[in-house]
Amino acid sequence: MTEPRFTGAVFDLDGVIADTARFHFLAWQRLALEEGFDIPHEVDDRVKGVDRMASLRIVLEYADRQYSAPEQEALAARKNGYYVDLIASLTPADMLPGAGEVLRTLRAAGIPIGLASASKNALPVLKALGVLDEFDFVVDAATVTNGKPDPEIFLKAAVGIGIAPANCVGFEDAPAGVTSIRQAGMYAIGIGNAELLREADEVFPTLADVSLARYFKL
Repeated sequence: MTEPRFTGAVFDLDGVIADTARFHFLAWQRLALEEGFDIPHEVDDRVKGVDRMASLRIVLEYADRQYSAPEQEALAARKNGYYVDLIASLTPADMLPGAGEVLRTLRAAGIPIGLASASKNALPVLKALGVLDEFDFVVDAATVTNGKPDPEIFLKAAVGIGIAPANCVGFEDAPAGVTSIRQAGMYAIGIGNAELLREADEVFPTLADVSLARYFKL
């Protein structure tokens, strides 16, 4: 990449902007224990970037019995209640390294910013972190038909910020999310574990390690 060529940015939330991905695992773990089984820590990686019902199906792989559709709906609602209780304690201090600075830098440069989150709690999380106003358009699991790895959520975010997908950079910490970005036709930057995010065009440990001037005209 010889000169900046992207004009839009779309971010995942959990594990990219804020340290909230751990709350999902804690909530699922509590639910599992209440149902009489345990889930291994590897589930934490498997549910990243995945919507609530798909995550529940992963969790129930470790259960000792089958659950009916109504029971699954009730379980998902219980888990969400636990997650909402956990995120109630969020403050701007829970922003991940570099996230606040990246958002402010892009905003100052006039780069449209979108959010593509598999969480239905994206808006309250952004409000708690004090960064809701940094985003031009927010897409969450409640506003799409198909969850990640389907590209719908990133395509909808691109439409919302008014930038063609090919001119957008997507930032993700989950394999399913990276697949979604690639299928949407965006440039995929993985945040986190390079081994898990092999499909990304590039991977960085945190947003603080990303040189925005390589991708955007600042």
